[in-house]
Parts: sequence; structure tokens; C-alpha cells
Amino acid sequence: MPPRRQTTTYGFTRTYGLLESRIRKAGESRGFAVSKLLTHWEEIAGADTAAIARPVEVKYGRNSMGATLVLLTTGAHAPLLEMQKEQLRAKVNGVYGYNAIARVRITQTAPTGFAEGQVAFRGAPKPTAPAPDPKVVERAEAQAEGVQDPGLRAALAALGRNVLGSSSH
Repeated sequence: MPPRRQTTTYGFTRTYGLLESRIRKAGESRGFAVSKLLTHWEEIAGADTAAIARPVEVKYGRNSMGATLVLLTTGAHAPLLEMQKEQLRAKVNGVYGYNAIARVRITQTAPTGFAEGQVAFRGAPKPTAPAPDPKVVERAEAQAEGVQDPGLRAALAALGRNVLGSSSH
């Protein structure tokens, strides 16, 4: 007969075990979804931070009500991010409108292994707009021709190119 396991719960389930899935569901129903962090990370954190770090996980803690955001970065950038943790937490919570993230944790490796931790943080290059039709450019500049101020004339010509170019599609 194996030795009896000593427990301090006396047959009861710990509260966090009962509430963990409910807290996660409540967070998701209030608009908190991890996918928004991934897809809009550069807008949430800012271009400088997004260039050196990315979110890899949102963990719901055992003994607390808020989630922990885990950020992946390289070793050289970890101290910089460590100093910005409170600002990042405030930015993420500002997007969701409530205190969804209680803590931010910085890691220098991916949660699944070292090979995944060697990532480039630069996002995909933004697509460039196709060159405008020369006829559209000529027509827009002709419309702004009578304006005396060169800055205003250039702005009106650019607006004309955008309007005329989008209506021709």
C-alpha cells in the first residue's frame, strides 16, 4: 500500500482552481483577446518597443485576478524593457479599458525553446501604394493650379490625386 499523500486541503478544491476558467472567460467576454495584442502590437506598444519585443503569452495566475503578459526580447534590450514595464501595462490596459493585465514579465527565450527565441522583431514591410496614373496626376495638378500658396497648392494636388485615383477604380 503506497504511503498516503499529506494534503492541507482536506478534500476541498482550492479557489483558484474553480475560478481560473471563469476568469479567463470573463476576460474574453469583456473584449480581452490575446489575438488583438498580436495583431496590433506595434500600435499598442509603439514602434520603438515593437522593434525590440513582442508578446508571446498571456497567463492567468493561480493566486491573483489579473493576467501576466509575457514579452520576448533579446538580452541587450531586456533592461530597457524592464524599466518600461509599468508604461507597457498601462498601454495594454488602456486599449481594453480595464485592468486586464496585472503584471508584465520579460523573457529572453520563447516559452517553447531556445530556437524559437531567436526571432527578428521587425514586422513585415508595409505594402507600397501603386504609382498613380499620370492622367490623374495631371488632372489633380490642373485643379490646384490657381492657388497662390505653394504648400496649399501641393496639399490640394495630393488630395486631388487621392480622390481622383480612388474614384477611377
